[in-house]
Amino acid sequence: MDSLQFDRLLSARMKRRSLIIGAGALAGLAIASQKPSRVIATPRFTDYPFSLGVASGDPLPTSVVLWTRLAPDPLNGGGMIPNPVPIQWQVATDATMRQVVQRGTAMATPELAHSVRVVVEGLQPDRWYWYQFQVGKEISPIGRTRTAPALGDRFARLRFAFASCQDWQNGYYTAYKHLAEEELDLVLHLGDYIYEYGPEAGKPRQHNGPEIVSLEDYRNRHALYKTDPNLQAAHANFPWIVTWDDHEVDNNYADAIPEDDQSQQAFLSRRANAYRAYYEHMPLRPTAFPKGPDLQLYRRFAFGDLLEFNVLDTRQYRTDQPCGDELKPRCPEAFATQATLTGLKQEQWLYRNLTRSRSRWNVLAQQVMLAQFDFDPRPTSELFNMDQWDGYVAARQRLFQFLQNRQPSNPVVLTGDIHSSWVHDLKADFNNPNSATLGTEFVGTSITSDFPQAFIAPVTAALPANPHTKFFDGAFRGYVRCEVTPQQWQTDFRVVSTILALEATVSTLASFVVQDGQLGAQRI
Repeated sequence: MDSLQFDRLLSARMKRRSLIIGAGALAGLAIASQKPSRVIATPRFTDYPFSLGVASGDPLPTSVVLWTRLAPDPLNGGGMIPNPVPIQWQVATDATMRQVVQRGTAMATPELAHSVRVVVEGLQPDRWYWYQFQVGKEISPIGRTRTAPALGDRFARLRFAFASCQDWQNGYYTAYKHLAEEELDLVLHLGDYIYEYGPEAGKPRQHNGPEIVSLEDYRNRHALYKTDPNLQAAHANFPWIVTWDDHEVDNNYADAIPEDDQSQQAFLSRRANAYRAYYEHMPLRPTAFPKGPDLQLYRRFAFGDLLEFNVLDTRQYRTDQPCGDELKPRCPEAFATQATLTGLKQEQWLYRNLTRSRSRWNVLAQQVMLAQFDFDPRPTSELFNMDQWDGYVAARQRLFQFLQNRQPSNPVVLTGDIHSSWVHDLKADFNNPNSATLGTEFVGTSITSDFPQAFIAPVTAALPANPHTKFFDGAFRGYVRCEVTPQQWQTDFRVVSTILALEATVSTLASFVVQDGQLGAQRI
């Protein structure tokens, strides 16, 4: 077989493989229709169909996920005909898309809101690629992505940013404009990608419709957020690894327990809608396809011998917040041994990963603050956030006991949720400043979501009563940039001058380093 025949055969196989991958998750949905839908090869659109941009994610050494969604009328259900539409895709090694290394076809179906995910296999480890979609005569923006280095390979440096909490109504995504211009290898999103609330008067931007409940509601809300050009730029420039928190469904929900007075059956139906829309709009692998109100999102990513991310889900499996939730003194329920944020299966999965890891840095990427923080500085009083690990003391102690016994290399915890910036030393006993330091926690501020001005002074006043807390700021919005080498981890808190205008400057508010083998963060 000559090289031309081989190339043609390989191309044909790749096209068939891409069709299978793109449509494979729909098998159960397609069976529901007795009459097969007619595939529309050359559809007509009322407007530009790639209105939500492109994205990539879940990078492995030889594969990455590419994503887009056809939505000429994104805020009104997408505006697509109720038929499958084939989308061509291609991957190149150059930004002009001339050196194409793979191409194929994926099927955008109405069952998944005409979104597609292409799992591109057979790529080279640790290199940049560019990608693009086409449907009919319409061409998408060009996206850029990067594969992870091969497992166990020496890897000299990883640069990434993490972000969370991007309430559309609270301001503009000025932070994403600057994040998109950084020299990064990937972006980690720690939750609250959308907010479920209805419109709030007086805000810089407005949500499209009342509080979301139905599948169409969640689809339209995701579409609203993805119309933002700065968010699109951040997605197009780097692969993303995503996880969720509460607002992707309902504020402060816990497993099948909603915040509001709602039956469990009604809430699980809502959760199924929310999870389905989340899957449709994120560059997740088909293995994450939701099964009703369930979607396994926790997973692990390794970058050579340098770093492993253990991406956690602290919402779907948690027990109810103790003591009636909110900020209050701990009641006996906060110390219950059966209380959990992760569920037993995920907890054991995490311990297995950390036990087997040979990476220099071991990261827990998760949602709510792990470190203890007593918001009441008076020595005879206490005030804890029951939605955080402070409401699940036994679960945190099991994790800390594991870290102390097994001593995985350089544990670092990355956290979102609280709309403010923090640095903590993770102590074996937070009530004893002289106890062993087990790791470091970096908590990132929000992209836009509000940290009430009235809370800043009381938190600042409580800092001396929490000596393991090295840093706090509640005034600024932004993201966190990290540069990791075998010798050192550096974290830069990047903040924008305003979220109330489309233009803003960016600066570094504070920087901290953790040295290899020396647990605890130092400000530089």
